[in-house]
Amino acid sequence: MLKETLLRAIESGARVLKEYFGGRFEISSKDTLNNLVTEVDKRSEQVIIDSIRQYYPDHFILSEEAGEIPGSPEFKWIIDPIDGTVNYAHGVPICAVSIGLEKNGEIILGAVCNPFSEELFFAQKGFGASLNDKRIEVSPLENLDRALLVTGFPYSWENVSNDPVKTFERFVRKGIPVRRLGSAALDLCWVACGRFDGFWEFNLQAWDSAAGMLVVREAGGMVTDFSGNAYSPYQRELLASNGKIHNQMLKALLEN
Repeated sequence: MLKETLLRAIESGARVLKEYFGGRFEISSKDTLNNLVTEVDKRSEQVIIDSIRQYYPDHFILSEEAGEIPGSPEFKWIIDPIDGTVNYAHGVPICAVSIGLEKNGEIILGAVCNPFSEELFFAQKGFGASLNDKRIEVSPLENLDRALLVTGFPYSWENVSNDPVKTFERFVRKGIPVRRLGSAALDLCWVACGRFDGFWEFNLQAWDSAAGMLVVREAGGMVTDFSGNAYSPYQRELLASNGKIHNQMLKALLEN
């Protein structure tokens, strides 16, 4: 029933994104000028929460706009109603609804849906990862120099230990192609299905990565912090890869 509830919830949020895409809606800024929130974020979030509450009214919810909604600590739903809000607000269809489910501190289910490409990524701990019900796996690439990478930049980085632009420069100076799509959840899923070989980003929030990190791991990839330690969605620094180039990426990230 947990899986079915997750899929119903993410589909309800995805319908909201499609309904309002390209139209007129209210847009405002949060803590920085370009950290946007739209009325569509809030509508998507509400239908997702309502869908979950219909079956699990006592579960804890952590959502980007609503924050913490207290409940039983055993289960926590971690929701991003639009991952890639800036893209969405500008009519760029590279964005997604992302929902992860945590049980006793461990992510056990995750789904990421881009309604515009009609792609639904799903993972269940111990059961693998899929894209539209077809099993997916990370790429077999072993050489970082031949990799296609993806990254994102925080809206503000005064408090991060490494300069994101200088880190980006380390990779591109090696001649490695690096993309920036604007949705961490999709970046992770695209690593999981082999479109990208690796992804890193600074200053993420739990709702950005909770679902996608499970999709990568269940597709055979690796997700750590920048020190190579096991990653938690409550950490700000994330490195995800196919596993084979992980140590090479870590070395590049930590170069002086």
